Amino acid sequence: MASKLVIVMANTDPRHGEELGAPIFQASVAAAMEYEVEVICTATSGILMKKGVAEKLVVKPGSTKTVYDFIKDAHEAGAKFYCCSPNLDLFDMTKDDLIPECEGIVGGAHLIESIMEDDEVRVLTY
Repeated sequence: MASKLVIVMANTDPRHGEELGAPIFQASVAAAMEYEVEVICTATSGILMKKGVAEKLVVKPGSTKTVYDFIKDAHEAGAKFYCCSPNLDLFDMTKDDLIPECEGIVGGAHLIESIMEDDEVRVLTY
């Protein structure tokens, strides 16, 4: 049985809050189930790792719980969030701009290596 889950948020668009709940919530659940969980935010979703962005977003209009609250919950459960390196240039960010819950910056090789070289990994993409 797999012991690690990699969630790739590549097609999830932060402009559509309803798209953000499932992958982050599933990261929380998997981490609570004691799986090793990595959430890699790339493409448009990479902006979620920038301070001040997720705090302004909600999954459901009128909700008081922000996307950042979901990220913090998942992080507290043990999920690790990463920003893909091209996002720094795409969104004019530096490492100092990243939220504290972001473990760091990874490139495409990190994702490929995680998937191809570890038989204990399963991948969900959003």
